[in-house]
Amino acid sequence: MGDVALTTPVLAGMRKQYPDIELVLLTKPAFKPFFFSIEGLRLFLPDLENRHKGFLGLVRLFRDIRMQGKIDYIIDLHDVLRSKILRLLFRLSGVPVAVIDKGRTEKKSVITGKNKIRLKHSVERYCDVFTKAGFPVKPSEGTWIILSSEALTKAGLMADTNGELNIGVAPYAKHKLKMWPEENMVRLLKMISEKHKSRFWLFGGNEESERLAAFQKKIAGSFNTVGKLSLDEELALMSKLDFMIAMDSSNMHMAALVGTKVISIWGGTDPLCGFGAWMQPENFSVSIPIDKLSCRPCTTYGKGECARGDFACMNWLTTEMVFKRLGELKVFKFENLKI
Repeated sequence: MGDVALTTPVLAGMRKQYPDIELVLLTKPAFKPFFFSIEGLRLFLPDLENRHKGFLGLVRLFRDIRMQGKIDYIIDLHDVLRSKILRLLFRLSGVPVAVIDKGRTEKKSVITGKNKIRLKHSVERYCDVFTKAGFPVKPSEGTWIILSSEALTKAGLMADTNGELNIGVAPYAKHKLKMWPEENMVRLLKMISEKHKSRFWLFGGNEESERLAAFQKKIAGSFNTVGKLSLDEELALMSKLDFMIAMDSSNMHMAALVGTKVISIWGGTDPLCGFGAWMQPENFSVSIPIDKLSCRPCTTYGKGECARGDFACMNWLTTEMVFKRLGELKVFKFENLKI
């Protein structure tokens, strides 16, 4: 989901800089809310569970896309098995193709410790694919995901909390190496609530629903959004937050793209590999410095196990360290809540 959300600055920039070029975006129906605000972007929403399922389904998808009108260029921003098959079918029919370079060799060099340098951000890599296709593009500026007025109205009513800070919290991630110990997050939120009048909004995926329900019981003044809000309502609520605390996850990206401050916590992964929250200040990323723990980062996407066995990258990151960073960033002061 985070990868899809990160296409929005590029697609919005493409529409503004090349208004006469029609863009047809192939994406899952669930991701529609990301693209409401991109004027002139046409969505094609496949049925991957039925009509477009499996190899024969991809052939049908290829035919269905062609029925929409003449396709002059295929730009593959994902480079996975489905997109490889689909672009091959277009290439065989004479349509030129441009494919993302995910920089796998460069990322491996960072992970193995051979070259600990900051790599291109995913958004920049998306821009590179359009450049390959002959359309140099710059990411759009400002807020990248703009929500419907209905969703914003509902979010505004929810976030009207009589002077309380509205703080988003996304305590989980898909992989263990990306997650700060839960007890640390619980302690951090209790420290915040002792010092500042706050309401905590909990975000996560459907697969985290039970864990978040249990987490909610440990934090007074918290609200679990999973299963209660649609994606566009979640995004709208994120846009009303004073700030978000998140792991390296899709919620981190979504909050950043609706224009909210995001304090992100990093363990086995690192923004060096190009997956940091888009356009957030560098000091908003909290981690054990690489010069103090040279095994970081040990993974690009979070998969795997801790080679040390002690999960030092997250266990060394104490609640006090994160709370101190929040204070240094002045996120508790109302006059400094926006980037």
